[in-house]
This record gives sequence, C-alpha cells and structure tokens, in this order.
Amino acid sequence: MKKIKIFNDPIYGFITVRSPLVFRLIEHPYFQRLRRISQMGLSYLVYPGAHHTRFHHVLGCTYLMQMAVETLRSKQIEINKEEEEALLVAILMHDIGHGPFSHALEHSFLYKIRHEEVSLRFMEALNEEFNGALELAIEIFKGGYHRTFMNQLVSSQLDMDRLDYLKRDSFYSGVAEGNINVERLITMLNVKDDKLVLEYKGIYSAEKFIMARRFMYWQVYLHKTGIVAEKVLVKILERARELTTEGADLKCSETLKIFLKENIDKDRFDLTKLDMFSRLDDYDVMSALKLWSGHEDKILSYLCESVINRRLPKIEMSNEAFEPEYIEKVRAVVKEKLGVKGEDIDYMVYGGSVENKAYNSQKEGITILYKSGDLKDIVDASDSESISALSMTVRKYFLCYPKNLL
Repeated sequence: MKKIKIFNDPIYGFITVRSPLVFRLIEHPYFQRLRRISQMGLSYLVYPGAHHTRFHHVLGCTYLMQMAVETLRSKQIEINKEEEEALLVAILMHDIGHGPFSHALEHSFLYKIRHEEVSLRFMEALNEEFNGALELAIEIFKGGYHRTFMNQLVSSQLDMDRLDYLKRDSFYSGVAEGNINVERLITMLNVKDDKLVLEYKGIYSAEKFIMARRFMYWQVYLHKTGIVAEKVLVKILERARELTTEGADLKCSETLKIFLKENIDKDRFDLTKLDMFSRLDDYDVMSALKLWSGHEDKILSYLCESVINRRLPKIEMSNEAFEPEYIEKVRAVVKEKLGVKGEDIDYMVYGGSVENKAYNSQKEGITILYKSGDLKDIVDASDSESISALSMTVRKYFLCYPKNLL
C-alpha cells in the first residue's frame, strides 16, 4: 500500500487507514463477509433505518481505537508502533466471528460456540496466512498481554466496541436516547497502575453512557417485536434442520445446506469448517426463507411467511414468569384452532426471558481517577443513585403465539 486509504463514515467522517497490514486484512474475503452480516439482526423490522452491517461497526471501532491511542500518548502513556498496530488489528477483528444476523442466530449454526471464540479462530487462521503478523493482536485479544489496559480497550465495560455500537445503532435506528459523547469519553481516558481509567472530569459522560445502554437495550435491542422476529428466525432454522434430518431436500445455498445437515461443535470446528462458515451470511438465510415460504410443510412456510412479510406472532411481556397453567391454555387453543399436532406446537407457542444489566459492578468496572490519584468505581464515585440501580439485573419474560387466536 503506497498511499493512505480513506473510508467515508456517516458517524465520524473520514476514517483513514495508514497500516498496510490493517488494509490487507480489510481486503480479505473473511473480513469483506461482514458487509453481508447485519449489525442489529432483524431490528430493521422495528426501526427501518437499522440496515447497517458489522463492517460499518468494526471500521468505526478501529477509528475510535486510533483516537484512544493518540489520547493516551498525549498523556505520556508509552505505546509503541507495534502495539498500536496490534490494538488496531485486535479491535478490527473482534467481531469477525459473527454469523448471519449477528446475535440473533448466535448458536443456530455452531453448537455452544460463542462468536468471540470464532473470531479468535479466524485471527489464528489469518495469522498463519500473514506469517505471524497477528501474533501480538491475538495476545491482546485473549487478555494475555502484560499491559492490561490494552485488552480493556478491546474488551471491557468502556471499550471501543461499546462506544461505537451505542452511537452507531442510535444513529441508524433513530433512537436519540442512545447517542453518547464518544469524543469526550475517549479524551478523558487515562492509565493508572496499568489499568484503563476515566478521569473524574468525564464522570457525567460515563453516567450518560450507562444510561444510554439501558435505554438502547430496552428500547432497541430487546424491543418486543425484535425479540419475536428473531425467535421466529431461530424456529425456522430448527424446523429446517428437523426436516433435513428426516430426509427432506430443502432448496437453499450449498453452504447453508451443510450447516443444516451437520451439528458442528468445538471439537468438529476445524479449519475446513471455519472456511465454510466464512461463506455463510445473511443472504443465504434470507434467500432460503423466500424459497421455503412456499414449502409444502405448513409449519416451515408459516414461519418463513411471518418474517418475509412481517406478519409476526403475538408476544406478551411480563415482569413475572408466566404461569404453567396459562401456557397450557394457550397451547390448547392453538392446537384446536390451527390443528397443530404433537410436538409441532413448540414451533407455534414458545417463551423465554431476556435480561438487561446496564453496568456490571461485579466485573472489572469503570474506574474513576481523581486528581489526588485516588481510584473509585463509578458506582461509588457517582452522586446519582440511578447508577447503582442500573448495576442490578432486570429480567423480563415473554410468551409468543399466533395472533388473533385468544
């Protein structure tokens, strides 16, 4: 690369890439796939503008990491060129392991393998291809590098990932409550005893950041329509896998067909499977849904039609778990009115729970640095009682079933 590469981002303006390694990674097919992975799953069924991708997000994270490195250097925190590039690579690669529709289908293709683990597998494969150039980035990503604050920049409660996705998702969804002052937060970053801290002047921006997370989770990420849409998507793949196991030949891409036929766990997730996974994206799933919406299996076609034409099931939300008697009543009505037999009822009536914890005071939290050099967790440093309340887990329960039956 003989010149600086520039990406025009609607959030931050021009994002410059000066590192040849970073640009070569962006050009790699593994990374380009992120252009075809939705950042917010099926949230666009609620917020029509939320069509941005993981590609947008990781470029934004990389920009913020550049800003964070410059800020820390200005405060006499030594970060050499090799460490800087490793930080950029680590944050660039942190979400490369996401599958179609991101969190919505986290475990629908790979059994009990989290996307962070898949990201690490991709990084290790690229490290081989790039002759060990990602070695330090992998060490930072795994939290094994001796400079703790570097891992915190990549993964913590005030990392570049959270800063970007809140601001970006707020922008694309149009939910103003999620907008945060990213520049102010990064400007207030510092390092004390090798740990990432926030200077006291930035405490109110941090409080706003925690509040914004709470709003975005209840208002956007855990919006009830988004929840039911993503649950239907999971049920579709469960049904497709069941039919495939029984011998049905469902029309879909060859890549998707492989993942419907095989249950791939950690032991079976080798380099060949990783390469296959790198070819799987939102387009495989959505094209399959369009084909299956006319399938002779009534359950599969009903579920696909629900997503394709946004005719989603009814969803009830409650602060308390639904009584078993009520769930059985709903199941009985659906069985009678729709003629659903046996275990097929599980595709029509299903429930679960979601939870929101805007700030986890039990984990390594947001540490406030006073002018005196003293350190306090933001819960203790804040004069707002709401911050302490937001460190508590709030759980809500849901029940889904076809509309207009009860």
